[in-house]
Amino acid sequence: MDRVEIIHRTEQRTSTWSGGTTTEIALYPRTAAYSRRDFLWRISSATIEADESNFTLLPGFQRLIMILEGELELEHVGHHRVRLVPFEQDAFEGGWITHSRGTARDFNVMLAAPCTGQIWSASVQRNATVAVPVARDRGIDAGMNTALVVYSVDGELNAEVVGSGSWRIETGDALLLTNVRHQMATERVLVGNGGPARARAVVARISYPGSP
Repeated sequence: MDRVEIIHRTEQRTSTWSGGTTTEIALYPRTAAYSRRDFLWRISSATIEADESNFTLLPGFQRLIMILEGELELEHVGHHRVRLVPFEQDAFEGGWITHSRGTARDFNVMLAAPCTGQIWSASVQRNATVAVPVARDRGIDAGMNTALVVYSVDGELNAEVVGSGSWRIETGDALLLTNVRHQMATERVLVGNGGPARARAVVARISYPGSP
């Protein structure tokens, strides 16, 4: 395992865009900047506060979006239209003209070529534990590095990286793992909930090029 860290909510940077605010959770490489568009991948959570808005154009990037709160209709002009409710997702090209209707909070992944990624939600019942595999099957995206983010949408979670330690993830915090060329393909993260109610998390897994 190359790196395991907690990115606390208080450490995340928030800025404004034309439709609301965006909070950057993680960016790679760390020397990159969203404003320069020189990153390989970026994970963020944004608010859409205007009833209608246009997404920022990001040519050359693929985008994955999952709604966390509210309801949102996305029209990708000349491509497709979709209505999303919490924990539904959409994938689209950053260079598409995208018009949104509705107010919401979302979870975003931005990917430059040749990165690939996926996101999914996890519901963790009280006193329950779910297992999250770190890497995909061997042979898929061979030669690529892996990053995994577990983001707490609501509730306090305990995350154990088998063989490496355990961490508490509070609402708005994220656990970030990176591993090198799938050397840890059997690594798992156990996410437990010891709180009084169900907790929700979003998991993002990204394959990206990097130094061995």
